[in-house]
Amino acid sequence: MYMGVVVGSVVATQKSTSLVGKKLMIIQPINSERQPVRFEEVAADTVGAGIGETVLFVRGAAAHRSSIQSINDDQDVTDASIVAIVDRFDK
Repeated sequence: MYMGVVVGSVVATQKSTSLVGKKLMIIQPINSERQPVRFEEVAADTVGAGIGETVLFVRGAAAHRSSIQSINDDQDVTDASIVAIVDRFDK
């Protein structure tokens, strides 16, 4: 799992059918000091996150599993998914 801040959203009218109905958000990954790391990326939002919120997101197989809507949906193209909105973290 990774931590990031939602910095924007993506609107795509033409997309894979597995993305229909999913909100796509731009995430800036951060470290525990809330400093940006790496580059921004796009993730499917599964929890209703908004711009400015700190979130937890997953990549790869975990992202694929978190965004599957039905047991027969094996065509999902999601590589990153937002899975939690962070209320706070203590370090």
